[in-house]
Amino acid sequence: MLSVTITFERKSRSFERLLIAPIKIELLVVSKITGAILFGILNSLVPVLISVFYFNASVRDWLFLSISIVLLSVISTLLGLFIAVTAKEVFEAQTYSNFYRFPMIFLCGLFIPIKSLPLSIRPLSYILPVTYGVDALRYSINGDNNFPLPLDTIILGMFCISLFYFSIFNIKRKWIL
Repeated sequence: MLSVTITFERKSRSFERLLIAPIKIELLVVSKITGAILFGILNSLVPVLISVFYFNASVRDWLFLSISIVLLSVISTLLGLFIAVTAKEVFEAQTYSNFYRFPMIFLCGLFIPIKSLPLSIRPLSYILPVTYGVDALRYSINGDNNFPLPLDTIILGMFCISLFYFSIFNIKRKWIL
């Protein structure tokens, strides 16, 4: 969603007006992504709460579930920002978004366990951030995981930091330098 919003702002030149404001780019990026992160967290919590309260599903570790949801929301939002910075048109942003989203959904272990994937595709699964998020969520709910929990958290955190600074680098490269 953020990729489409920022692409619209680029077309109307309002994003450029924000860039000339007397604030740091990091603060601008944080303010742009905060709403999308909160939206992602709320969208993630709705099915969890429905499954817990309506279907009596159990959650093994609420704290780690919450941390995983937040980190996945941050990664998804930052990926949207990265796409928005590279796309020039709205349809281009939507196309790039789907180009990244759909392979991640099917290769991250959400529908098909990574151990069941062909050996040639598994390395691709291991470089996707959603793989570690799904692993952390799976542990939070039923205790089943492929990687140690600290590794999941560290890798998700590294993806958040690297996508944040890479997006800032792209913004500076395209508009400021």
